[in-house]
Amino acid sequence: MAFAWRNVFTYNRYAGIAARAVRRALKENKRLEADRRNTATVRVSKWKDGVQGEQVRLGTATEEH
Repeated sequence: MAFAWRNVFTYNRYAGIAARAVRRALKENKRLEADRRNTATVRVSKWKDGVQGEQVRLGTATEEH
């Protein structure tokens, strides 16, 4: 029964739900700090002959509340 979530969610979705529950349970000041860390920036760059090219920022994603 411990792995029943696998039939419904991917691990990433399960981990996101658990993280959101933990953040909501924190006291106000700690919750605000955790909310600030809840962002991810996606950047890509092409490599040619072992040298990294210019990085291009694709966007910023935040978890839905």
